[in-house]
Amino acid sequence: MQDPNNFTNFANRSSSKWRRFPEEVLPMHVAEMDFDVAKPIRDRLSQMVANSDLGYQGPFPEIGPAFGGFALNRWGWKVEPGGIKLASDVAAAAVEILKAVTTPGEKVLINSPVYTAFFGWLKEAECEPVDAPLQLDGDTWKLDLAAIREQFENGVKVYLLCSPQNPVGRIHSAQELTEIALMAQEFDVLVISDEIHAPLSWGPFTPYLSLGQHAIETGVTITSSSKGWNTAGLKAGFLITQSDQVRNKLSRLPDAMQWRSSILGAHAMVAAYESGTPWLDETVIILQENLEHLRHEVATRLPRAKMFQMEATYLAWIDLEAYRISDLAKTILSEAKVSVIAGPDHSPQDDFKGFIRFNFASSKPRITEAVRRISELCEG
Repeated sequence: MQDPNNFTNFANRSSSKWRRFPEEVLPMHVAEMDFDVAKPIRDRLSQMVANSDLGYQGPFPEIGPAFGGFALNRWGWKVEPGGIKLASDVAAAAVEILKAVTTPGEKVLINSPVYTAFFGWLKEAECEPVDAPLQLDGDTWKLDLAAIREQFENGVKVYLLCSPQNPVGRIHSAQELTEIALMAQEFDVLVISDEIHAPLSWGPFTPYLSLGQHAIETGVTITSSSKGWNTAGLKAGFLITQSDQVRNKLSRLPDAMQWRSSILGAHAMVAAYESGTPWLDETVIILQENLEHLRHEVATRLPRAKMFQMEATYLAWIDLEAYRISDLAKTILSEAKVSVIAGPDHSPQDDFKGFIRFNFASSKPRITEAVRRISELCEG
């Protein structure tokens, strides 16, 4: 599949990851893997280009059975194929859902630290984030169910859930999600569950809509194969609903969503879900090995740093607060020549100033070099 120890193989790529910063900067920021794309996807795309099959994306019944088969085999989730609606990507799906169900200025619940783009989505939809921060229990970040209930009681009607949680790599338990579904039904809250990282789980992942009637009547899932199979540039995703209650809430969604998706991206998703599981399984193993390598490097070179329990994703949440470096991510970029995502970008209140998000879906030599450079800055 891929050579996980290749240090130089990807420097000739043209995506933003490789062009945003000067060549001497190690790019460990954006969520993109330094691995080859799965052969079934590459073959499908090559065939389409060879056939000049590059027109507008129209009705696409293939996605339902493809994702449905994958979800059933992977998680035991029986998906209703008719409840799937294409979008250009997960971000576009989220924004359109928010626009359809909120009014300008309405509050939407999030749990910090959370994916930085959530705040851009809320701003585009003219919504305001309200936070029920994750709580640290030992070395595990968990949902604060009491705080979530309090916000529902205060009148919040939309909850943007990150599952698994980016950047902490937590898989929310079935028990936690069931309690959320029950509360959402009690307070008539719509749960938008962003599950794009779910395929990259090595713990037992539970899809929100698999939890029974309470979840089905309160939830809409947004997802894509783009994160799991490293094809973000193909621009295709989808949303899933399984109840008339939720579909009625989403009745204002524009029909144009499907037309704005990419025909290449749509077919790449089908190839991933139908034929990409061996590649995915191998990739998840490599990610776990890379995480252990990162933990070793951090423990050895940055002994005052803290890392946390992870069950999914390739994005490590690292606490460097003990080193007392101001403007941490910017300083790491300018002095250590490593790009990471700043901790405060994951909070509406600019919290987590001593944290960084670090992408370890790379080669082990690249991980080692990035940690070495950061340690020289921090340890002096």
